[in-house]
Amino acid sequence: MSAPYARTVMTGKGSPQAGAIGAGINGKPGSGGQPRTGGPPGTGGRPRVGGPPSTRSRALVAALLGAVCLSASAVLIKLADTGPATAAFYRCFLALPVLIALAVVERRRRGPRRPAAHLGAILAGAFLSVDLVLWNHAIADVGAGIATVLGNLQVLFVALAAWVLLRERPGRRFLLALPVVMTGVVLVSGLAGAGASDIHPLAGIVFGLGTSLAYTAFLLILRQTSAGTPHIAGPLAEVTTVAAVGSLLLGLAFGGLRLDVPWPSLRWLLLLSITSQTVGWLLITASLPRLPAAVSSLLLLLQPVAALGLAAAVLAERPSLAQLAGAVLVCGGVVAASWATPASRRRNRPGTQPAG
Repeated sequence: MSAPYARTVMTGKGSPQAGAIGAGINGKPGSGGQPRTGGPPGTGGRPRVGGPPSTRSRALVAALLGAVCLSASAVLIKLADTGPATAAFYRCFLALPVLIALAVVERRRRGPRRPAAHLGAILAGAFLSVDLVLWNHAIADVGAGIATVLGNLQVLFVALAAWVLLRERPGRRFLLALPVVMTGVVLVSGLAGAGASDIHPLAGIVFGLGTSLAYTAFLLILRQTSAGTPHIAGPLAEVTTVAAVGSLLLGLAFGGLRLDVPWPSLRWLLLLSITSQTVGWLLITASLPRLPAAVSSLLLLLQPVAALGLAAAVLAERPSLAQLAGAVLVCGGVVAASWATPASRRRNRPGTQPAG
């Protein structure tokens, strides 16, 4: 759902690892003030931010490709048309063969991880399953493009959690940006001037806020347990496994789960699992910690903007002028908030990842 700071990955719902968290989508994947369709573990042992121009160029290309993969998550979920719990389960389940194979190779090359990291990945995956199911509900209620914009709010919730739990008071610019972002949320949800894609705007905003809260918990937990490890595929495979099981249980408990998915829908879900849950998160997690803070912050805008464009082109979603204005306020406010914390404190802040 968003983009990161120097040592953080932010991302789409689309899914997962907070890898760059310790170092803040997809999206579903961060930093204290920070782009999810929707990353993985800590960045210990990886190249520091900066480096030779060729390294930064490759990292930038990889980050852009990862953000594009995550930005398509909501559109693919809409095209699959299988229901929130079903889409969440299959996007994770279908990604497991590749992720587990990569995790096995990674373990042989880099050795095992600490037991606490495995436990943290399990708990983080549970929150990710809640995040994915709620986000899929938001897509159904307010459309693919708008839901992706709402999914980027975990950037603000991470900063608020750091304020409450870690006593890290945000800067003045963050406090000024907060009411601007919340105004944008009201506009983008359709509560003020419904657009053609709106179905249940009030429910959509509730699901959007819920998914951001769940994603915040996911990021903070994974950041605490994965910091200091160079592993990427291992934590992502564990998180995705638990998210698949959690989505399955949520679907069984609350209804709406379908295991007999027709082939046309399964094709879209398979594409989602490859582009977002696997390729997108791996690219985001590996590249963003190598990019300067200013560049990674601007990448935050790519996922929601691209998602709005894809939704308009593929799904014929036409947001109202009020919703477009709200999207601008949300994206602008998030960028302002991401630059609100002094660099000396940013490096120690939890981060975020894209939603998708």
